[in-house]
Amino acid sequence: MSRPIARVLPLLEPAHLDRDFDYLVPPEMDGLAQPGVRVRVRFSGRLVDGYLLERLEKSDHTGKLVRLERVVSGERVLTPEILKLVTAVAARYAGTRADVLRLAIPPRHAKVESEGTEKPEHTSKKGPGAAADAATSATLGTAEHSAVRPGPHIGVSGQGPGGPGCPAQGRVAGGASGGAGGNGATADPIRDSDACGTGEVTRAADVESASVPARGHAGAVDAIAQGDPIAGAPGAGVHSTAPVAALVPTGELGQQPAAAASRTLSAEFPAWGRYVHGHSFSNALAVGRGPRAGWQALPGEDWGRRLAELAAVTVRGGRSAVIMVPDQRDLDRVLAECVTLVGELAVGLAAGLGPAARYRRWLSVLRGNARVVVGTRSAVFSPVKDLGLIALWDDGDSTFAEPRSPYPHAREVAMLRAHETGAAFLAGGFSRTAEVQAIVESGWAHDLLADRTVLRQAMPRITAPGDTDAALERDPIAQAIRIPAVAFMEARKALEAGGPVLVQVPRRGYIPALSCAKCRTPARCRHCNGPLALPDTAPASRGALRSGRGGVAEAQSPACRWCGITEAAFRCGVCGSRALRAVVIGASRTAEELGRAFPGVPLRGSGGSSVLSTVPEGPQIVVSTIGAEPRVPGGYAVAMLLDGWALLGRADLRAAEDALRRWMSAAALVRPDGRVIVMADAALPTVQALVRWDPVWHASFELEQRSEVRFPPAVRFVAIDGTADSIAELLGEAQLPGGVEILGPVPLPPGARKPFSSGDSPAEVERIILRADRATGSALSRALTVAQAVRSTHRSDAPLRVQIDPIDIG
Repeated sequence: MSRPIARVLPLLEPAHLDRDFDYLVPPEMDGLAQPGVRVRVRFSGRLVDGYLLERLEKSDHTGKLVRLERVVSGERVLTPEILKLVTAVAARYAGTRADVLRLAIPPRHAKVESEGTEKPEHTSKKGPGAAADAATSATLGTAEHSAVRPGPHIGVSGQGPGGPGCPAQGRVAGGASGGAGGNGATADPIRDSDACGTGEVTRAADVESASVPARGHAGAVDAIAQGDPIAGAPGAGVHSTAPVAALVPTGELGQQPAAAASRTLSAEFPAWGRYVHGHSFSNALAVGRGPRAGWQALPGEDWGRRLAELAAVTVRGGRSAVIMVPDQRDLDRVLAECVTLVGELAVGLAAGLGPAARYRRWLSVLRGNARVVVGTRSAVFSPVKDLGLIALWDDGDSTFAEPRSPYPHAREVAMLRAHETGAAFLAGGFSRTAEVQAIVESGWAHDLLADRTVLRQAMPRITAPGDTDAALERDPIAQAIRIPAVAFMEARKALEAGGPVLVQVPRRGYIPALSCAKCRTPARCRHCNGPLALPDTAPASRGALRSGRGGVAEAQSPACRWCGITEAAFRCGVCGSRALRAVVIGASRTAEELGRAFPGVPLRGSGGSSVLSTVPEGPQIVVSTIGAEPRVPGGYAVAMLLDGWALLGRADLRAAEDALRRWMSAAALVRPDGRVIVMADAALPTVQALVRWDPVWHASFELEQRSEVRFPPAVRFVAIDGTADSIAELLGEAQLPGGVEILGPVPLPPGARKPFSSGDSPAEVERIILRADRATGSALSRALTVAQAVRSTHRSDAPLRVQIDPIDIG
C-alpha cells in the first residue's frame, strides 16, 4: 500500500477541533478509502463521522496513529471544488468546515446509493442539444487533493488525556488557533480596497471586461490580493460584441462560422434581444466564458423561461448550470421550463422532497447524470460537473439567508463559487438589492438592462393617490384613506371589461394587530404579553368591529397570537381605555370589504397555507398577501398595492428595498395597458422608483445612503448575540484588527431568535455589533474564528452566536 495515511476531517462541533487529523488505513480498506468518501473514525474514545480528504505516504505526527474504523460508503461525495468552497465559506463567515459541510452535503441514504440514481420524474421530451450533452456526462471523478486549510496537521494517536484516540489538548488548541489564523484572505468581490470605490479599479469605456477566463482558487485569490479588478481579457465580456463560436456540441465547436452561430442563437432565443447586451451574455456562455451581470427583468417577463434558456446554452457548451430560486413555487416554474429545453438533464433540489428523493437527485448531480440544478438556497453547493453558470432569482428574498451556523447567504456563496471557478454569475430580479448594485459599481459584474424605450412599452401605468395637484383637487382625502375612489373606479372599469384585479395586502388574517383606540398603545395579552388580534377563525370575526363613540371601532373578544387565550375584557395598561382599533387590516378583512363593494364578482384569496400559482382568466378579484400573488394568463388589468406604510414603516435597514421588491413583483403581473395604484406617499424615493420603474436608481440611492452612514454592504457588519459574560469572553480573546468599531451592547431585537444554549435559556440576551471596512473584513473573520476556537477550549456552555452581515440587524 503506497499511501497508508488518510487525512480526515471529523465532523466535530467544537471550533478548536476544526482541523485535519491523520489516521492509518487498514489494508482491507485500501480500495474504498479514497478522497471524498465518508468515514467513521474514533476520536476521544467515541465514533464520529468524517470525510477523507486525501491519502498520504507519511504523516507529520510522530506518535502512533489510530486506524480508520470503517469506510461508510465508497461514494466520493466531497469533491475538490466543494471542499475549496466550504473552506472559503467557513473563513468568510467565521464558522467551521463541519457546519458548512452539513449544509452542503445531504445525509446519506444507503438504499438510494445501492440502487443507483433514478431518472427525474419528468415526461417532457429532451430539448435540442441533450443528446450531445450525453456524451459529456461521464461519472464525476474526484482527484486526490490536499487539505485546503494551511497549518500543522494533527495525527490521532492512541494516547491522550481524554482517552484513547484523543490528542493532547495543548496541541489541539494550538493547532486550531494556527489553522484559523492561516485561513488566508477569502475572495471578497466588493472589497473596498480591491474593487469598490478605490483608485485601483479601472473601469473600461465599455463593459467588455465582465467576463473572466476560468482560473483556479489560488489564482483568483492572488488576483484580488494584487488589486485585480476581477476582469478578464479585453473583449471577452458580458457586453462583448466579438464573434462567438456556434452553439453546438463541444466536439463541433469551430466547425460553423462564428457570426452564423451567433445569429442562430439569437434566432432561437429572441427574447434576450430586448436587453441591450442580452445576446452578448448568452453568446459568452455558449463559448465557455464567465460573464457576470445583474439582470433587471422587464415587467411581464417570463423570467423562468429566460433562466432556462441560459441553462440550455450552458449545457450545450458542455458545462453545467445551477439556478437558485426563493421557494417551491418558483422552483416548479423554472424546473418545468428547464425540462422543456434540456429534458432529463434537469433536476430540482429542495428540502420538501424527502430524504430518499433528495439524495437520489443529489447523487445524479454528483455522478454527472444531471447538468442543470434548480433549487433553493442549499443548491449553491450542488456538486455539478464543470460549472458554467450560477444564477439566482430575487436575491433580496430572506429565504436565501441560511438560519443555521455559520449563517451564510446564498448570494455571497454563489459569488465566491463563481469567482473561484470562473463560472458565469447572474443575479436577476424585477428589483435590485444594494449588494448587487455594489458589485456592479465595483466592476466585478455589469448591468444587463433593457432600453428605456423597450421598458416603457412593457410596463403598466403606475400611479399613487394624490400624486398631482389635479388628482388632489378631485379627491382631497385620497392620501388619507385606505382605498381611494380612483382605485375603486379603475377596478370597476376593469371588471366590467372582463379583466382580473389584483389586490396586494401586507398581512394575512382578519385584523392581525390591535391597539388602544385612545392612546394608540399596542394591545398586549395579560398572560404572556403577546399581541392581540382578531383571527379570521374566530366566530366574531365577521362584523367583529362595531362602531363605538366617535366612530371608533371596538373589538369583540380578541385573542392572543402567541398563547391563543381570548381576552374578553381588555383594558389598556397605559390609559385604562377598553376601546380597541385596528392597526393593520389583514387579507381576510380586505376580501370581506371588497366582496361588499363588488357584489357578484368572484373573489379569490392567496396566502398563508393556500397559495395559488395561477388563476384562470375572467373578471375576478384576487386578494393576495405579499409574495403569494398568482399569475393569470394575459396579466391583470389592475393591481392595487395597499398599506404601503406598513412595508415602508418597518424599523429595518432593508425596509424600503424590500417594499420596492414586493411592489415590483406584483406590478410585473399587470399587462402593459393595465394600471397599478400604490397606496403610499408619492414623494417618497421608493414610490418614485416604482412609478418610473427604475430599480437601478433606487439601489444606487440605497447604496449611497448606507455608505454615508456606514451600513452594509459598504462595510462589514458582525452581530454577536449572547449573555454579557459570553460576549465579554469572546471579545477578550479576539485580537481585532485596527479600525473595528464596537457598537452596543443593546437588547436582542424583537422577534430575533435567541442563540442556542446547552443549558437553560437565559433571560437576558444582548447584541453587540462590530463594524469594519471591507478591506479588513477577512482579518476580522479570522480574528473571530481564532477567538471562538480558544473559547471552545474553555468548554463554556453559555449561549453565543456570531453572524457576519446578517440580513436583520435590528
